[in-house]
Amino acid sequence: MEQPPPHGEAGARVLVVDDDPTVAEIVAGYLDRAGYVVDRAGDGPEALDRAAANRPDLVVLDLMLPGMDGLEVCRRMRGHGPVPVIMLTARGDEDDRILGLEVGADDYVTKPFSPRELVLRVESVLRRTRRAPAAASGLLRAAGLSLDPASRRATKHGDELALTVREFDLLVFFLGHPGQAYGREELMREVWGWDFGDLSTVTVHVRRLRGKVEDDPARPRLIRTVWGVGYRFEATAGPGEA
Repeated sequence: MEQPPPHGEAGARVLVVDDDPTVAEIVAGYLDRAGYVVDRAGDGPEALDRAAANRPDLVVLDLMLPGMDGLEVCRRMRGHGPVPVIMLTARGDEDDRILGLEVGADDYVTKPFSPRELVLRVESVLRRTRRAPAAASGLLRAAGLSLDPASRRATKHGDELALTVREFDLLVFFLGHPGQAYGREELMREVWGWDFGDLSTVTVHVRRLRGKVEDDPARPRLIRTVWGVGYRFEATAGPGEA
């Protein structure tokens, strides 16, 4: 049997939401042995109640829940403040994965999955949530954007931006490397810390981030597509540029 990683973010509370009691028990067991405080819920309303009673540091959320599905649960939880979410999808269907990312999931794992891998994903997301990105020091400012990696606070023209964990880290990376083009593989390695993975994850996060930082996401001036390469952040793009 696989052994979970021997350490977790000390004292971090993880809410596991899955209507399959066997899956929930296995996941909760691995997380518990890895050092996390684990709550469990079997459906959407129970998940929202538990999250309201004890705000989790991260949620492991099944997409296919009875009644209120995981997408709606994610939306409602995010309505009460940012919380990292790892979505569980029942199959490898790309539409399911992209739907989860579109509503703000920070990561996803496809069933059947390795419990050890899930614990590593939880550790990765929490580590980035609780620590400022290593490449950043002090405030980052460009094109009306201001980011404080230490407090994980981002504003645009003084208005606070509601960014997920990965969106924030991606924006920090872009602001820290203006004018340089990066491929999706490089961004996955530098921002997600993975040497492998579904590159559509990067594509979806860039699209969501554009929707929050661009004046016209359909004609992005800041996060530019470099055809055949990937993306480049233009810190000094003028208002008339397409």
